[in-house]
Amino acid sequence: MEKQHMSRKQLVLAALVRLVGFFIVMGLILFGTAGSLQYWQAWIYLLMLGGLATLVGIYLIRNDPALFERRMRMKERETVQKKIILSSFLYIGLLFILPALNFRFGWTITPVWAVIFGDILIAIGYWVFYRVLRENSFASRVIEVEQGQKVIDSGPYASVRHPMYQGVILIYAFTPLALGCWWMVLPALSIIPILAARIRNEEMVLGRDLPGYSQYLQKVKYRLLPGVW
Repeated sequence: MEKQHMSRKQLVLAALVRLVGFFIVMGLILFGTAGSLQYWQAWIYLLMLGGLATLVGIYLIRNDPALFERRMRMKERETVQKKIILSSFLYIGLLFILPALNFRFGWTITPVWAVIFGDILIAIGYWVFYRVLRENSFASRVIEVEQGQKVIDSGPYASVRHPMYQGVILIYAFTPLALGCWWMVLPALSIIPILAARIRNEEMVLGRDLPGYSQYLQKVKYRLLPGVW
């Protein structure tokens, strides 16, 4: 039986619900932990991410609604991926809670220029993310292989196997800086081993289920950083 896809109206409604949910949840975490609505770094961060997500969402709904629908899936099927997601909850929690506590108690001061620099790097990361979505219509949020899926070896995929994670690293690693907590940048880089574990399992799944992926692994040697790994 052919899978029933969501209509454009349903996609727009789902996108709005998720966007509103994002602002509510993140607002409660950041401003609630900071104990103040004067946490200006958080306002800029939320508005920037919300704006970028909206622009990407509009593009996908207009040009690739099937990909937008794929990106809305959250439930992993692979047991290894479920464990990785579960183990990353602590990381994500600390990523937002510690900068908010830093603002609340004034542990350290991050210069305005550094906060803006963090925002710029996050925006660059989001651009990398957007570029990957334009190149790969099967860039689902979860690790899976769908009927009709093919190996993508063009654009950013010609240099590294997982270019989307380059953008993810920029976004997560510099989130503390954008939130006014410079000393959290180094600990935030612990996203790299988390992604490394995800990548290894992802390549196993794709090599098993996606025709031609094993040949792609031979063609493109590096996973994230050309010449390094």
